Amino acid sequence: MTTDPSGDPAGAPEPERGRVVVVGDLATDIVISTDGPPAVGSDRPARIRYSGGGAAANTAVWLARVGVPVTLVARVGDDAPGRERVAELVEAGVEPAVAVDTELPTASIAVLVDGDGERTMFPDRAAADRLDPTDVAAAVGRDDVRHLHLSGYALLDSGSRKAGLAALDTAKQRGLTISVDAASAAPLEAVGPWRFLEWVSGVTLVLANTAEAAVLTGFADPSASAARLAEAASIAVVKDGAGGAWWRGTSGAAWVAAEPARRVVDTTGAGDAFAAGLLAAWLGGAGPAGALAAGARAGTLAVGLPGARP
Repeated sequence: MTTDPSGDPAGAPEPERGRVVVVGDLATDIVISTDGPPAVGSDRPARIRYSGGGAAANTAVWLARVGVPVTLVARVGDDAPGRERVAELVEAGVEPAVAVDTELPTASIAVLVDGDGERTMFPDRAAADRLDPTDVAAAVGRDDVRHLHLSGYALLDSGSRKAGLAALDTAKQRGLTISVDAASAAPLEAVGPWRFLEWVSGVTLVLANTAEAAVLTGFADPSASAARLAEAASIAVVKDGAGGAWWRGTSGAAWVAAEPARRVVDTTGAGDAFAAGLLAAWLGGAGPAGALAAGARAGTLAVGLPGARP
């Protein structure tokens, strides 16, 4: 019997959760897989694939896979990659609220994956960095929306920051639950951790990996950083890869072990899948341990697949 990322039998009825609006980036991933480190100044044979990407879009697709009604708010260029990316969303069951930029191309991300499955990303945000606050507020303000999930990249990049803040303001005014993914350690450090914590103050849930949480709190220990992050948001979730994941906040505390992966093919999008698995379970009524476990299962499924999506 097959299972979905939340661990439920495939095809099992999903509880009513209301619509989730995901705000952030939709991009083309250019995944470059090698059997070793780059040979600087020379050649290193590689396998190169093109596929749909962007942290927000990946999370939306994983949510749709387990039956959560989901809308993605993003911006693409007036080009073939943009049209292909939107078509992929529709095929995956995601409702696109995607604006078209007539000046900048669709975002692209070069992803270098080494022999151990670890990746380094080189993003060109292009049209994604011109996300419009009006478009975002309109989507989040719809009557059927229950939850906002915001990719931290929308806050970390100056061009899309007003749109990210507009999403948060609209969701707070409507009384929606809100989750924010911290996105990436280096941009967090560049923008200033205190600024990011100020922007996400009062949201329902913040997700971060250990590197991101360390930048935001100064604590390398994931349990301690989760407790500190829970002072900014009602709930903090910190992911430590093979070390498991921590939940701290008003709804309690929990830790779950990582789901062992049979093999690691590509870690691209594993955090996005984790976020979707956790949100699907939590919005469906799961407690801290159950939500973490669902996230861990989705993340483990993701690392066994090429690319960032199911």
